[in-house]
Amino acid sequence: MYQRLSAVLFPLIALLLVGSVYWGYQEHQEKNSILIKAENQYQRAFHELSHDMDVLHDQLGNTLAVNSSSQAYHRKGLVNVWRITSQAQSEINQLPLTLLPLNKTEDFLAHIASFSYKAAVRDLAKEPLTGDEQQTLKTLYARSAEISRDLQDMQNNVIANNLRWMDVEVALAAEQSAQDNTILDGFKTVDKKVEEYPEINWGPSVSAMFERRTIRMLEGGNAKPEDVQRAAAKFLELKDSSQIAVSENGKGTEYESYSASVAGPEGQSPIQLEYTKKGPELIWFMNARDIDVKAVSADEAERKAQAFLKARGYPDMKAISYDPHGNVGNFTFVAKQGDVLIYPEKLVVKSALDNGEPVGLQAGDYVYEHRQRKLDKPKLSVAEARKTLNPDFKVKDTEQALIKNELSKEVLCYEFTGKINDSHYRIYVNASDGNEEMIERLPGMNGDGGQ
Repeated sequence: MYQRLSAVLFPLIALLLVGSVYWGYQEHQEKNSILIKAENQYQRAFHELSHDMDVLHDQLGNTLAVNSSSQAYHRKGLVNVWRITSQAQSEINQLPLTLLPLNKTEDFLAHIASFSYKAAVRDLAKEPLTGDEQQTLKTLYARSAEISRDLQDMQNNVIANNLRWMDVEVALAAEQSAQDNTILDGFKTVDKKVEEYPEINWGPSVSAMFERRTIRMLEGGNAKPEDVQRAAAKFLELKDSSQIAVSENGKGTEYESYSASVAGPEGQSPIQLEYTKKGPELIWFMNARDIDVKAVSADEAERKAQAFLKARGYPDMKAISYDPHGNVGNFTFVAKQGDVLIYPEKLVVKSALDNGEPVGLQAGDYVYEHRQRKLDKPKLSVAEARKTLNPDFKVKDTEQALIKNELSKEVLCYEFTGKINDSHYRIYVNASDGNEEMIERLPGMNGDGGQ
């Protein structure tokens, strides 16, 4: 019996053994194939990065070499600088360096891209490159040469020593910071050098894009916890401020703030608010209560949001968009100064659509941008500005609006809301020269010029 049993089982076990070996071999081959593919992608991105930094250096040099009055070549050169820098940023993002971010290098490239783009899109015949901008280009030319040389040295080492990027990924994942790794050390050196560069004059428009909002931008003195308690009680319409707990955040930094919270109804999350330390000014409010099924219209919710804002010190606001998500709706409001919409001063109200009650407020933009502005009168009439529009654009509504254009400059515009090609748009036409400053598509708009 045992002989018959072994005669049956032995071939079966042998077959299983052969099958498992083959399966393991196949798994190993597939794993190797994936690793080789990833390695090839990393090698390609790295070598293209090195090449593009070299090309960027040459393009900056070419732009500087021509006469200062050669606006056409300056525009072409700056567009190429922007394009090449954007490619370099993309290539950095394809490398396995997520655990070792090249913060300073990426920030440097982002500034170059913004500087070149903003200079290229303006009318260089009317606004040629200034002396400061020429000097900035010279500085970038010198800095890009240093980065290019460092990357070429790394490239030579990678090729000469047959270094693998997969080893970099393994070293990062294992947090082997002490381990000698030529590629890792090379990128650390590049980022360290960029960090030590002297401050570059990027110009006001580029600097404004990267400006961080800190308490130094705000007026007034530093608030105390009891000031925040009183402000939160007034906002929430509570008589007793002692039930509001306040904690301080970021003490000693440029981002100091206060968090305030008060217990919600039984079984519900607490109501939370965030205030700047200076003022204090409300940054956001959230009442994360349970919301029942939708029972009110968008119009009714908007009216309640408007009344909510007016009662809390935001009197001159207009709803410019509505974004529904299930049983909640988000209304974006902008401030008005006279008859002009002030788009930099915007805030978002989150409304519960079971009863229309506002349950959230995001007011960071309003806090940092709110001020009384001196608004010039339009040089063009509405009719003159309208002539610049596409003849097929059917205008439904017109407003005056202050916006930030692509150069981060505040410009007074005519805002034309209308329809073309079965889609709704807002088109902003400069009220001084008739240029179309911005075009915004409005998804889901019902055609009434509002929501």
